[in-house]
Amino acid sequence: MATILFVVTGADHWTLKDGSKHPTGYWAEELVAPYRLFTAAGHTVAVATPGGTVPVVDQGSLAPEFNGGQEQADAVRAELDAIAELRSPLRLADVDLADYDAVFYPGGHGPMEDLAVDGVSGGLLTAALDSGKPLGVVCHGPAALLAARRADGSPAFAGYRLTGFTNTEETQAGLADQAPWLLQDRLVGIGADFREGEPWAPHTEVDRNLYTGQNPASSAPLAAELLKALG
Repeated sequence: MATILFVVTGADHWTLKDGSKHPTGYWAEELVAPYRLFTAAGHTVAVATPGGTVPVVDQGSLAPEFNGGQEQADAVRAELDAIAELRSPLRLADVDLADYDAVFYPGGHGPMEDLAVDGVSGGLLTAALDSGKPLGVVCHGPAALLAARRADGSPAFAGYRLTGFTNTEETQAGLADQAPWLLQDRLVGIGADFREGEPWAPHTEVDRNLYTGQNPASSAPLAAELLKALG
């Protein structure tokens, strides 16, 4: 069985254009759905964050309207509470890629705050890409790709076909006007081949060993694709 490293944001807010702090963290579905699929298949999951900070769930992601009702929202919260790895995460700087068979980055707006500018995470992503190991990144998680650079400073993910949370979705979510930058724009700016599906519908892209999902609804389908790669 495989061991999969989840790299999770340590941020509890996203700094908006006016300097205000929008409460956030990781998005529940984007962590729970893949964790559920991977562990049900017999794989082991480890969690790492910048500095070993205990990650915070975006409370909005536990709202009934995002989970098919209050009962399911409560079930998701219970699942999160039962994930021991979230309570004592590894320090990202201490992680050795050789110990893992795959890497997965859930989203939430948190990565826009910390992982987008985290050189340790960027180095891990570049190494994972070059290793050929399956690398899964979903929703706002691809913000972390912005910090992945080659020795010459060039973007490691330039020329890769991928997806992520779109400008349309950010606009419909009501935060685009307040955002200091938009994920889709930045990914296009580093030379990625950004592919956009219908807003809020499941959409995944696979290019070599890079597996990306557009939004929360893409989390489970993306995890299913990674499971195929892990055999």
